[in-house]
Amino acid sequence: MMTSPQPARPGLRAVIGVIQEQGRFLVIERASHIRAGGMICFPGGGIESGESDEAALVRELFEELGIRVQAGDRLFQSFNQRGVELNWYAATIDAGQVIRPEPTEVASFNWLTRQQMLGLKNLLPSNVEFLEQFQS
Repeated sequence: MMTSPQPARPGLRAVIGVIQEQGRFLVIERASHIRAGGMICFPGGGIESGESDEAALVRELFEELGIRVQAGDRLFQSFNQRGVELNWYAATIDAGQVIRPEPTEVASFNWLTRQQMLGLKNLLPSNVEFLEQFQS
């Protein structure tokens, strides 16, 4: 597992789901009215008190995209510009799932290659850092 060497703000933790199929990553465009609205990123969100990383990943991806996933290995750990600890996990979508974005959180979703993502002007900086470190 790779780690970004920045200090975290105590207690603020999030989980990020890295779903890759046929060389493409599942990414979302954040709804316009939420923090970082209009930005592209991997799906995920905050870890609630007493919740495991894996449980948070499953919950967040269901809330955002209406899909059931299986959490895999932790791939990376970093800290965003606000000092939140980000825990990046491989994930797989359970068979037969249809992605249904929750419009209050997600404007749209797409499957993009690493190069396509790195070419986006509205990719969250933490996602750029992950992609620069991650070798699929």
